[in-house]
Amino acid sequence: MSPIRIKFCGVMRPADAIMAARHGADAIGMIFYPGAKRFVPREVAQAILKVLPPFVTPVGVFVDEHPDTMRELAKSLGIQTLQLHGDEHPDVIASLSEFTIIKSIKVNRDSFAATLTIWRDAIRQHHLTNLKALVLESSVIGQAGGTGVVNDWSTIRESRVANLWNDLPSMIVAGGLTPENVGKVVSQLKPYAVDVSSGVETEIGIKSEAKIAAFAKAVCGALED
Repeated sequence: MSPIRIKFCGVMRPADAIMAARHGADAIGMIFYPGAKRFVPREVAQAILKVLPPFVTPVGVFVDEHPDTMRELAKSLGIQTLQLHGDEHPDVIASLSEFTIIKSIKVNRDSFAATLTIWRDAIRQHHLTNLKALVLESSVIGQAGGTGVVNDWSTIRESRVANLWNDLPSMIVAGGLTPENVGKVVSQLKPYAVDVSSGVETEIGIKSEAKIAAFAKAVCGALED
């Protein structure tokens, strides 16, 4: 089995980026949405990137931002992977063809199958070869990630069983993940990656090394079961 990748999101301090890397992070996320509690200004992002070691991918997280703004910021910082957490149209993803794109979608039991169909069709119709993953977020109205609200794992599991992921990019699961529950989620869903923010914090924007270490250990332990 391939290893499950781990992304620690909402990183706001260089020290937390170093901590995440020390405990095996594959990626760290920096949020560039001004309305977010974990918003990172450009100069802070530069400081984080300066200490980030090789082989840890920096991801820029945006919400309904203009493509030109995303492009300028990402290129100035040297970020190649963008995570879109709003209601971005497939045309936006197509216009950012030089970047690797991760798109968030919300898991709502009544509409999840239809949402997957919409994105399957969009990938084909708009030739979205740069859309490499869908990150599954809790269905919280008016909030884009980092809520700590536990996701609907049963609906996601049912989508796997029903083969609704055929012809879709990789699955990244998020939404209320913690060191205590991530092992079970990984065992049940076998995602490409897990994405955590509030579940490894002591307070908003302050990561806990103990929680980061426990989270990574739980993911590795689930793979050994």
